[in-house]
Amino acid sequence: MTSTFDHGGTVFAVARELGIRPEDLLDFSASINPLGPAPAVREAVMAAFDRLVHYPDSQAAELRDSLARHHGLPAECICAANGSTELIYLLPRLVGGGRGLVVAPPFSEYARSLTRAGWEVGYLDLAPEEGFALAPALLDQRLAEGWNLVVLANPGNPTGSLIPHDDMVAVHRLCRARGTFLVVDEAFMDFREEESVTGYVARQGGGVVLRSLTKFHAIPGLRLGFAVAAPEDAGRLADLRAPWSVNTLAQAAGLATLADGEYAARTRRLIEEERAVLTAGLAAIPGVRVYPSAANYLLAELTVGPPVPALAEALLRERILIRDCSSFRGLNDRFFRVAVRSRADNERLLEACAAVLARTM
Repeated sequence: MTSTFDHGGTVFAVARELGIRPEDLLDFSASINPLGPAPAVREAVMAAFDRLVHYPDSQAAELRDSLARHHGLPAECICAANGSTELIYLLPRLVGGGRGLVVAPPFSEYARSLTRAGWEVGYLDLAPEEGFALAPALLDQRLAEGWNLVVLANPGNPTGSLIPHDDMVAVHRLCRARGTFLVVDEAFMDFREEESVTGYVARQGGGVVLRSLTKFHAIPGLRLGFAVAAPEDAGRLADLRAPWSVNTLAQAAGLATLADGEYAARTRRLIEEERAVLTAGLAAIPGVRVYPSAANYLLAELTVGPPVPALAEALLRERILIRDCSSFRGLNDRFFRVAVRSRADNERLLEACAAVLARTM
């Protein structure tokens, strides 16, 4: 297989290249809830089918109000969107100025959205040997260079590293002092909701928090996310958004996810348990280093032996797909990311990785 991809979850493209069905792949490259969509979400989508004869609510008002209640925020602080990626591409128009600083290793769409808007893009590279920790002094030093916008993910993607709530508040204050707009991508914060800064940013302004409903609730095919910001910024995002960007089925699914507290609790228990098992299993394989994670994925490094593309190619022969992280700035062909899946799936990955690496070292 010769193609390379900027994202995980490319099961359709990979399946075409291999001449197999997407269902025949065990996908560890995309960090999606292994439970799949909740039954309530399936039911809500089917029940909304007859509404497809109408245009969707362009304001997604019912979903926005439900999100507001769920997060304890005014509805005016929320903007629903066609996935958080739609919001990422609106950021240059929201903020203005032309200079964006990206905390790396980053999700590739941050820089791509800024570059397409004609912005200058700089990077603040976090070091693997320091656990990808963000040092406030280093950030402030870079902010002094006059950046209009700073964007970072929390938890980090692909690192899984977490910046605690109080430290994120300090980051926001540094940005405010320098006149820099802060963007925090909390796409995977559902696993550590107590560390979210949605409420803080909504009250203080000077930034936006991006959230996703697709990873935690296993509905990436529907595309659904939202932004939290001060009312004036959330309102401007809504005005910049394309008309009817959140479709009828996505709105129905979003409402159902917010009403299913048992599914959320079950998911957190499962991911916490299986993440520990997968971490220990990978770390027990000679030549594999695993980084701590607060999310439903793990970043691992091959410290000896073949590079990750060779491992990924061998695993593909076993119909297992992992995320080669060599395309992430700040990483190289020794790093890979794997999702936390079910116990059976995780054990299959561990067995395959151990066998491949044992043959090649």
